[in-house]
Amino acid sequence: MAKHYFGITDVGRQRDNNEDTFFIEPVLNKQFIAACVIDGVGGYEGGEVAAAIAQQSILAYLQIPSGEVLSMMREAMSSANENIYAEKTQTGKNPSMACVATMALVDTTHNKFYYAHVGDTRLYLFRDKTLVKVSKDHSFVGFLEDSGRITEEAAMQHLKRNEISKALGFESPLPNPSEYIETGESPFLPGDTLLLCSDGLTDMIDSAVISSVLNNGDTLEGKCRSLVDAANRAGGKDNVTVVLVQHPKKPLKQAAKKPATPVKKNESQPAEPRIQQQPVVTPVATARVAKPYNLPIILSIACFVLLTALVWALFFRGPKASTTPELAPTVAPTLQEQRLNTALNRMTGDTLWLRDSLAMAPIYLTDTLHLRKDTLVLKSPGSILLARDSSFKTTGASIVIGPQAKYVLFENLILQDMVIATTNPYVLHFKNTRFRNSYVQIRQGIRYNDSLFTGSVLDMQKAMKDSLPQNRNN
Repeated sequence: MAKHYFGITDVGRQRDNNEDTFFIEPVLNKQFIAACVIDGVGGYEGGEVAAAIAQQSILAYLQIPSGEVLSMMREAMSSANENIYAEKTQTGKNPSMACVATMALVDTTHNKFYYAHVGDTRLYLFRDKTLVKVSKDHSFVGFLEDSGRITEEAAMQHLKRNEISKALGFESPLPNPSEYIETGESPFLPGDTLLLCSDGLTDMIDSAVISSVLNNGDTLEGKCRSLVDAANRAGGKDNVTVVLVQHPKKPLKQAAKKPATPVKKNESQPAEPRIQQQPVVTPVATARVAKPYNLPIILSIACFVLLTALVWALFFRGPKASTTPELAPTVAPTLQEQRLNTALNRMTGDTLWLRDSLAMAPIYLTDTLHLRKDTLVLKSPGSILLARDSSFKTTGASIVIGPQAKYVLFENLILQDMVIATTNPYVLHFKNTRFRNSYVQIRQGIRYNDSLFTGSVLDMQKAMKDSLPQNRNN
């Protein structure tokens, strides 16, 4: 089985130490192959220490089966987080140390793999000569690339490409492990290959180069070394770690077989190949000409053609000015918008942290966001931008606070091009919230605007009484 997986780590061309580490071995009674790439952050020594702690913690947790696979993987990651955080708080050393990690559990018996991921190490699936990025980079630049706002090349050259928003060891306990730790599962078919790697690879070479290496006929070890060499030739600015896991079975390829020819009874000689292929075509053509009972079908077809032409003439050829305007094309919600709506629908408490479970990146709305809870706090550890997307579907409010609301707080947010509508000025509050071309609309449209504000809407009204023109109804 060992020939079906291989891993390698290299210090690179510009570093003196290696903060990367990895492991790849059978776990959980040898039912799974566990593969994991870990990249330490936090200084010369801190990164190495954090990566080593994570490696030991995760491997130790995976020795004994304990419930559902994805839950167990999240618990293993959480255990690593707690151990890293405890080490730096108890010893006082390396206060900034943390690490990012991507782990996969491969079950070749059932043709499936599971993964857990935090940070900007990556997991790829290589199938049928196509490379698919499975994990998402937990960084602002990663969000821009994954959402299609910038190209892969632009992301590789971006000045902030290495600024991450998630890591193991940042805080303890993890605020919401099921959201903080990205998990998933997918089929792992004969012929498939998984690639786990650190950003030392993907910052240096693009997916086209990676695909080319994985597509050659070399061994797994040869492919791993070729990927590391390619990253080093491109500059080798960081440590490079590559792990490959290949399905042990070859892809099934069925041999092309000639369809069996039905044998007719009392047939004196075999039919010619051309005659065997004709029954699909010839009888239909003959029936249309020779059999009068098909006349209704011909008339029906003719009527259908005439009706289609009439509809085209009425509705699609030069509509008059009085015709109903054409509907705007459907705009797909942004990735962050989808995650925000999902988090709001699933939340059980009153506070929703806009951490990197939603990505520490701008949240652009393409449609009105309805807040229907009686008590809700939207807050972020930094200043997340909440903005109206240029493709916003309506001209109305960006955020509507439902009539059942009793208390709504926006904390540490930047509101850009937003209209927040509420019927009750007593329920809406702000804390360290910055307004950029945004305002609050109350009842008939009384508007308020400011740059940075803390307080209720009524406080806002008092604070701006002297600085704004008289409020008016729209």
